[in-house]
Amino acid sequence: MRTVLRRPDFRLLFGGLLASMAAESILLLALAVWVKELTGSDGLAGATIFAIIAPMTVAPLVGWFVDRVRRRPFFIAANLVTAVLLTPLFAVRDRADVWIIYLVSVLYGLAYITLSALLSGLIRQLVPADLLADANGVLQTVRQGLRLVGPLAGAGLYAAAGGWLLTGVAMAGFLTAAAVVGLLRVDETQRPRRQPRWSTELVAGLRHLAAEPALHRALLGYGLGSLVMGFSESLIFAYVDQGLRRDAAFVGVLVTVQGVGGLVGGLLSPAVVRRVGEVGTLATGVALFGPAALALAYPNLWLGFGAVLLAGVSLPLTMVGLHTLIQRRTPPGLIGRVAAASEAVVSGPQAFSIGAGALLVGVLDYRLLFVAVGLATLLASAYLWHGRTLTPPAGARPPVPLPSPRRPVDHDVVAVRRRPGR
Repeated sequence: MRTVLRRPDFRLLFGGLLASMAAESILLLALAVWVKELTGSDGLAGATIFAIIAPMTVAPLVGWFVDRVRRRPFFIAANLVTAVLLTPLFAVRDRADVWIIYLVSVLYGLAYITLSALLSGLIRQLVPADLLADANGVLQTVRQGLRLVGPLAGAGLYAAAGGWLLTGVAMAGFLTAAAVVGLLRVDETQRPRRQPRWSTELVAGLRHLAAEPALHRALLGYGLGSLVMGFSESLIFAYVDQGLRRDAAFVGVLVTVQGVGGLVGGLLSPAVVRRVGEVGTLATGVALFGPAALALAYPNLWLGFGAVLLAGVSLPLTMVGLHTLIQRRTPPGLIGRVAAASEAVVSGPQAFSIGAGALLVGVLDYRLLFVAVGLATLLASAYLWHGRTLTPPAGARPPVPLPSPRRPVDHDVVAVRRRPGR
């Protein structure tokens, strides 16, 4: 990781992302706690996360647009717009205003997938292929490390001064990210003039995911696991309320413990990618979520700390494995659509499972649901592990061949027709 941090351009991008990730870490959980405090409902609190993930259904359209613009200036504009989208939260006063939190959550979810698609392309432009796992590992380490202080800080801000201060601090984070990334200089090449029909471009990311064997298995396995993993967004509130007999704000403590595990997982992830490859790393991350969910079926504080710690280790492994795989196996002109499409393929089932979890937690015992989550994720990880040979350890083969720039053809269409690595 030290090698990639020695690069001045990456350090500048990293500084901007640090500000935006800090804003995310104090905001996301606090929105759910805010809804819980206003309504007293575990299901409605979990539905806040569902509202954030729901816009993933339009990810292919977002990715198509991202691939048609220059990434750095649009990344700056997207951060500025995200800050503005949070302003309606200042109007929330009581239970009747919960709809405002949901509306902002949906808009923020749309901004999130836009920023994610842009970030994948920026990293691919700034960082050599052999350092992609390190770059993703650095970002995931910091993102998960912020869980050590972010959720408690968000809960503390909300408890001390209400939602207005929480909103103001989050807005400041996105504004700072825009200012810092504005100092970055990126050499972005123009797209070819000849373009296929917009309908062909729109589905190019999905076609690439279907045609590339490693990406196909990774997204299918992780998507199947996500069908139940999202249950935990609502189940964790029931676990704290019904199992541990504590108030909703204690969820922030558990998420902070999860951040310790995330810090460990982020630091280990580049080494794991080099040892077992991208798909193997993804499989390892999903596998660790299984025993964590099974342990949460028994309400014990210390066992719960161990379970969320293990779940924390799993998250950066899955993210680094998946993001590095996308960046290595996707041509630059297509990466926005592939990144956005992968978000949709994974987050679509996850959004469904969060919504289903919010409903099921009201009619079924949360312990039974945690057992189902644990068994299902173990099966998904076995499917992924079986395909680990599709991605040998990083550096074992040359980078993905791209179409020759001398030929006057559209790079994205060629990339879809030709499987990388041949």
